[in-house]
Amino acid sequence: MATLLTELRRGIIPEKLKELAKKEGIEVERLAANILKGTAVVLGYRSQRGAMVVGQGVRTKVNANIGASTLTSNFDYEREKLKAALRAKADAVMDLSLADNIKEIRTAILEESTVPIGTVPIYEEATAARIKRGAVIKLDVDEFFEIIEAQMEEGVDFITVHCGITRELIEKYPPELRLEGIVSRGGAITAAYIRSTGKENPLYEHYDRLLDLSEKYDCVLSLGDGMRPGALYDASDSLEIGEQEVLGELQKRAFDRGVMTMIEGPGHVPLHLVEKSVKRIKRLTNNAPLYLLGPIVTDVAPGYDHITSAIGASVAGMSGADFICYVTPSEHLGLPTVQDVFDGVIAARIAAHAADIAKGLRGAIDWDNELSKARKALDWDKQIALSIDPEKAKRVREERSGQGACTMCGEYCVFLVLKEQK
Repeated sequence: MATLLTELRRGIIPEKLKELAKKEGIEVERLAANILKGTAVVLGYRSQRGAMVVGQGVRTKVNANIGASTLTSNFDYEREKLKAALRAKADAVMDLSLADNIKEIRTAILEESTVPIGTVPIYEEATAARIKRGAVIKLDVDEFFEIIEAQMEEGVDFITVHCGITRELIEKYPPELRLEGIVSRGGAITAAYIRSTGKENPLYEHYDRLLDLSEKYDCVLSLGDGMRPGALYDASDSLEIGEQEVLGELQKRAFDRGVMTMIEGPGHVPLHLVEKSVKRIKRLTNNAPLYLLGPIVTDVAPGYDHITSAIGASVAGMSGADFICYVTPSEHLGLPTVQDVFDGVIAARIAAHAADIAKGLRGAIDWDNELSKARKALDWDKQIALSIDPEKAKRVREERSGQGACTMCGEYCVFLVLKEQK
């Protein structure tokens, strides 16, 4: 099966891409050109859930992570989290389950989602290693690739693969030099495998095998940031940058094969370094679409990291990031609740929209202008309808002001005062 990228290289613009361009508000010729440059990718192009574009020329997208852990594995609860993410209008969802019933959870999410679904296959391989061989780091290469293919065959739209963690990188820059070491789960498992066996990262060593599968299923590769910093102190160090240099090489190899790729990025980054970090990653990775976790801009706000990450995401998006992975209030503390998922998506969507306005994306500020007109006209119904979270806006309005004047200003409402002068 030809991939979308190889079809475009033959001069074929599929009808589905024309429909998608219309949905995204971009000319199809421009969208095709961006995909051909590797600066945009389509998630879910072959699925029935609905595709979307990440990258140059379209609005900044938002992803929500859900998934059960080994300590908390509740099938129905993960389905409720999916519903919350969709209700909050996440553009994509990733299943990061680590539980023994990982496949059952993923199957339900794939069936019930209306947006593209991503996974991290090393989680399923680590789970298999724990159950079969007694330790999550006892990876089996063939089993790993069988799991990757099985997930792609099931219909997963994009996968995070920690290909950039090499034996040379681990030996040259020991994680112990960091304040927090390696904080990526996939990165830590891969690094531990390398150290315990002395072998190379299987995803790096057998990268062509991975590309064969991605080409076969037209599955987007999200080249993971296994060396992302988990503390401000560790931001932009040799481990992080060294991995990004490797990812740039791997992105080019995938692109040459007709496989669409994204690059994942940090992590914890001081606010004044966010723009520099984004531009460096873009430069090192051939301007491929950039998928960022946050970034979180201060380490001292557990319980409020949906806010710290939204601050970082706004600046990152303004600086060129294309895809924002939400962070919930539970980050660093525990598994997110249904409400945490909803709140995390809303915070990330606010950040993404603010970034789109700053980017000058066509039509982005029109939404704000319409709400401002409704606010001036004291049209409460329209103002609430245009809100990013209409349910909350309506609830707060009814609880604080009822159906009358806003209790913030009452008879001193500026719009009423000015109206009386006419």
